[in-house]
Amino acid sequence: MQSIIKKSTRIALLLFSMVVILIGCIPQKETVYFQNHEDRSGYENPYGELETISEKYLLRVNDALSVRVTTSNPKLSEFFNMGMGNQSNAATSQSPLYTYPIDDDYNIDFPFVGYINLENCTRKEATEKIISALQPFVSDAQVTVRLANPSFLALGETNSRGRISMGREQVTIYEAIALAGDVRPFGKKRQVKIIRPTKDGSETFHVDLTDNNLLDSDHYYIYPNDIIYIRPMKAKTWGIGESFSFGMLTSAIAMYLTLNALLN
Repeated sequence: MQSIIKKSTRIALLLFSMVVILIGCIPQKETVYFQNHEDRSGYENPYGELETISEKYLLRVNDALSVRVTTSNPKLSEFFNMGMGNQSNAATSQSPLYTYPIDDDYNIDFPFVGYINLENCTRKEATEKIISALQPFVSDAQVTVRLANPSFLALGETNSRGRISMGREQVTIYEAIALAGDVRPFGKKRQVKIIRPTKDGSETFHVDLTDNNLLDSDHYYIYPNDIIYIRPMKAKTWGIGESFSFGMLTSAIAMYLTLNALLN
């Protein structure tokens, strides 16, 4: 009876050690970017082709626009760009005192002109609407419109979480991940959830950062106000996180050998 107990204990210890080894080692296919999945059995490219990368973002409520108007009349230009000076300091043009927030009705309140509705407008279409609104007062206006606050939200297994500045209106998913400090070791790169606000509600889709077909696909770009969520692997939820090391592994093996010796 005692020998059966000893044998069962040794088997249990061996299985425990094997489990620790298996869940502590993350397969390469889960971590390496830009893999070619075409040769995998049953693989089908889940992504559509990218048609265009620009002018896809529709302006939203609470977006803030930085608008610069240039005319042949220096005084008029100064009036429409009050506080912006000669734009030698890029940060000046981002000042919230001289940007135009889009209200709940998709309007901006523009000096001398009044309300301009920008519902369903891209940045280019917004530029055209502002030029049209200025036409009765300024015949030669040249208008530059920029988003003053482009950013996305990073959640989950990234090294930086929260709202992150983009610097421009669209960045690639890999640029966004880099801006968020990359995926942590136990983050699921193959199941990245993107939540994209739209006028008709939120659109949700998943991307695989290890899939080379993601490049130049319809889901390759991140737009302002997108939410990127990186789920943790099961090893993380079981309590095996970044603190796991080969020291822990060798300790588990040493414990098994010691107990096995004692039982014998």
